[in-house]
Amino acid sequence: MWMLFARAPPPDRPYWPGRRWLAVIDAVAWPAAWVIALRSLSVESGVVGSLLCALAIAAAAGRVRNALLRNHRYGFTTWRWGKVLGWMLLIGALLRLLAGS
Repeated sequence: MWMLFARAPPPDRPYWPGRRWLAVIDAVAWPAAWVIALRSLSVESGVVGSLLCALAIAAAAGRVRNALLRNHRYGFTTWRWGKVLGWMLLIGALLRLLAGS
């Protein structure tokens, strides 16, 4: 027997002036970074690289649509991964500090 549980939708993100345009920049920047990374590979990626670039462009279009039309639901990717990177840097610095003593 399958049991399904419906979760409540997450609360709306707080709105502040300029949020919509920063969301658009965030929505374009990450897929653009992936395309730049794919194009700067030293090996030939062929059809797979072209397909991944096309998927990144399609993802950017969907993200821009969400950033403009559903801004109250858009979460900044830079903020999400910035927190993860910040914690990793903090843990690394603590490990280096503890290992050095």
